[in-house]
Amino acid sequence: MSHVSRHVVCRLDALPDQEARGFSFPGAQFPDEYFVVRRGDAVYGYQNHCPHAGNFLNWKPDAFLTRDRTLIMCSAHGALFEPGSGLCVAGPCKGRMLAPVRIAIEQDEIVAYQDQD
Repeated sequence: MSHVSRHVVCRLDALPDQEARGFSFPGAQFPDEYFVVRRGDAVYGYQNHCPHAGNFLNWKPDAFLTRDRTLIMCSAHGALFEPGSGLCVAGPCKGRMLAPVRIAIEQDEIVAYQDQD
């Protein structure tokens, strides 16, 4: 029987527009197993795992975006992903997708949900 794990990532106002933040669900093996990206009033969440070679995307905490903050970038081989869809638009895994995580904004908090068996 499966259940859903709920985790508050942070308050919405603690994540500025055009920024990203890594997080993990309680009990995770590694920090920043997932991350969120804010675009205006929308927040998108993904697994921190590049579909090219399986690397973590960030090279330091919360460093998931290109310098101009328009795209998600893998620090290992430079793959670029659209923040709103997770689609790779350039690099070695072009056309592949980041694995999404379910995100909601509830009472001004960014909340992530994970199905668990």
